[in-house]
Amino acid sequence: MTEEAVGLGLVVSLIFSETLSLAAGGMVVPGYLALMIHQPMRVAGTIVVALVTLGLLKLISRYTLVYGRRRIVIAVLIGFSLGAVSRRLLVFDVKGLPLDFQTIGFVIPGLIANWMERQGIVQTLCVMITTAVLVRLLLMLLNGGNLIQ
Repeated sequence: MTEEAVGLGLVVSLIFSETLSLAAGGMVVPGYLALMIHQPMRVAGTIVVALVTLGLLKLISRYTLVYGRRRIVIAVLIGFSLGAVSRRLLVFDVKGLPLDFQTIGFVIPGLIANWMERQGIVQTLCVMITTAVLVRLLLMLLNGGNLIQ
């Protein structure tokens, strides 16, 4: 299922990139978000970690030269570190229901933050969410209308 999701995410992301000139937060991001769209707290946790990563990236760029590959690597490293923290700390229990704010994947928050810095927060989030929903719908169509859990 992951292969289908990532493959469809690549195709849909390419279509959006070519028609709108907007990226969906990285090549693999829409596929992984589509697989986890039924866990909105994890999606929200991933977006929050990406925003914090973006803030730290901008802070670091005030004091050092951050561009090109260096920017991508720093964003992924920060996102990876904050994602590891989210896996350990951001699970809450409210009235017997666990709220899971863990990030999706290891590099996803850093990729999202990198694209937020390049093309803007609102643009990245809009294209990313739209692409993930389209990929999820395509996965449902390809699998006979069954929801993927």
